[in-house]
Amino acid sequence: MEDDDILDTAEGPQSRPQSLMLTFFGNHVLEEGDLGVYSGSIIDVLGRVGVGEQAVRSTLTRMVNRGLLQRQREGRKMFFGLTPQATRVLIDGRTRIWKQGAVNDDWDGSWTLLGFSLPDSWKRQRHDLRSRLTWSGFGALYSGLWIAPGHVDVSAVVTELGLTAHVKIFHAQAAEVTDIERMIRETWDLESIAARYVTFDKRWSAHLGNGADDDPIGTRLRLVSEWLRTIRTDPRLPARHLPPAWPARTAQETFHRVAEQTHPALEAARTALETTPLRRQPS
Repeated sequence: MEDDDILDTAEGPQSRPQSLMLTFFGNHVLEEGDLGVYSGSIIDVLGRVGVGEQAVRSTLTRMVNRGLLQRQREGRKMFFGLTPQATRVLIDGRTRIWKQGAVNDDWDGSWTLLGFSLPDSWKRQRHDLRSRLTWSGFGALYSGLWIAPGHVDVSAVVTELGLTAHVKIFHAQAAEVTDIERMIRETWDLESIAARYVTFDKRWSAHLGNGADDDPIGTRLRLVSEWLRTIRTDPRLPARHLPPAWPARTAQETFHRVAEQTHPALEAARTALETTPLRRQPS
């Protein structure tokens, strides 16, 4: 299981069922611990955002097979809960959304550099490493040398992928001769990153003006899924080295305003969802 399989940067305007499914569990299950949700409840909630019953059922099966969800039968009903792998990714996403934020105002001037050299035949390993590095805020300075702002600990990622012998990691500061603004422009696609924030802000600012929300559960599911997809490709570059009026700040304010507006969805879900305690899986 790779993070990019859950949070795909290539998604179109509509989130894939699997991304919505993980967002659903992140919204309503992650904080509750070992909890299983009845498949009928999941079908109902994802149906609110346009995912059909057959798509939900096939997504649940696929995610169980990939080790992202565990299932538990209670009588004639099937319940689904998070595995440790999915929990790890959702906790990381929760940190990005609610704790770090999209604007980096407190950068200390340090950079993390990661160099790697993999055999030409290791296409899957190269894809996995690049995807995980992108999620961790890295950009390709050169083909085999990636860089991220701040002190980023990716040792666990490298170990998990079995690439320790092929990767070197350094923490450093740029010399004065280095043009940081130019380096950022050449390493990351700032126009695409900014465009995602502008699109998000336009869409959800319009929602704020619509008055009462008759489906806060569905709205919050779409909101968090789209925000996570938006920030996933943003490495949180130092704000002082970004173009003026960087749109992440405005978009983040809009996100938090809509999140506050839909906060009742969390309590509503507690009563609307049919759940059961999960039995621990054997090691």
